[in-house]
Amino acid sequence: MSDATIIDGKAFAAKLRERVSAAVVKVKADSGITPGLAVVLVGNDPASNVYVSSKAKQTAECGMESFEHRLDESTDEGTLLTLIDKLNNDNKVNGILVQLPLPSQIDEQKVLSAINPDKDVDGFHTTNVGRLWTGGDALVPCTPFGCSVLLKDFLGSLSGKNAIVVGRSNIVGKPMAALLLAESCTVTIAHSRTDDLPGKCREADILIAAVGRPEMIKGDWIKPGATVIDVGINRIDAPERGLKEDGSVKTRLVGDVEFDSAVKVAGAITPVPGGVGPMTIACLLRNAVVACCRQNGLADPGI
Repeated sequence: MSDATIIDGKAFAAKLRERVSAAVVKVKADSGITPGLAVVLVGNDPASNVYVSSKAKQTAECGMESFEHRLDESTDEGTLLTLIDKLNNDNKVNGILVQLPLPSQIDEQKVLSAINPDKDVDGFHTTNVGRLWTGGDALVPCTPFGCSVLLKDFLGSLSGKNAIVVGRSNIVGKPMAALLLAESCTVTIAHSRTDDLPGKCREADILIAAVGRPEMIKGDWIKPGATVIDVGINRIDAPERGLKEDGSVKTRLVGDVEFDSAVKVAGAITPVPGGVGPMTIACLLRNAVVACCRQNGLADPGI
C-alpha cells in the first residue's frame, strides 16, 4: 500500500484568499463598501503577537480595512468591554475578533458574549453556536470550517461517511461535529476518556484529531484508507536538531496524530505544519466578507 495523499492546506488557503480578494473587489464595486476587520490583542503573548500581525497583513492584502487594537496586559475588563461596544457600533467594522487567551483579570466568556453576533467572525458567540446547530446562517468557527472545506474539496460528498471527532472543545470539536452532521455524516464525538478510543477510531472513514496531545493518535488507530485531518499544533523537544544558542534543546511542531505511522495507513492526511493551520486565517477573512454582505443586505459572496 502506498503512502497517503498529503492534503496541502497551505495551497488551498492561498486559493481561498484569492476568492476572498475577488469577493472584496465585487463588494466594493457593487456597494462602495470596503469590508473591515478589527482584531483586539490584550497583552504581549509572543505567539498571539505573531498571529495578530499575520491576520492584519493578510486582511490588507485581500483589500479589506484592517483595524488593530493592542492593549496592555494590565487592561481591565471594563476597558475591553467599552472598546467592543465601540466596535459593535462602528459601521466600518464588519468583523470583530478578540485574540485568546485573555489575561486572568478578564472574563473570557463575558467578552465573547459582548461581541455583536453578526460581527462575531470567530463564531464563538452562543447565538452563532445555536445558529450552527439548528441550521441557521451562522458565522462558523474558522478552524472547523477550514477542515470541512478541505474534506469536501478532497472527498466530494461526505454523505453517509462514518466520522469521528477526537476532541470536544467549543472552538473545534463541537462545531466540527455540527458541520459533519450538516453534511449527513454519522458522527461520533470522542475524547481522551473515551473507552476503547483506538477501536472507535478504526471504524471511521473520516478522523478529525483535535485533542491537544502530541502524537496521541497512532497509525494502527486508523482505518486503512481513511481521511485524517490533524488540527493539533504541539511544540515538542527535538534533541536530534541540537541546541539553541542559549543551550536549550531545539523544538519542532507536531500534530495530534503520529504522522510517520499514520501516513502509511491513511488514504489522505493533513501535515503539521502546512495542513489545517493556514486555513484558519483564510476562513477568518472569508467570514469577514460574509459578515459585511449580510450586514449590508448584499448577495452572499459564495466563498
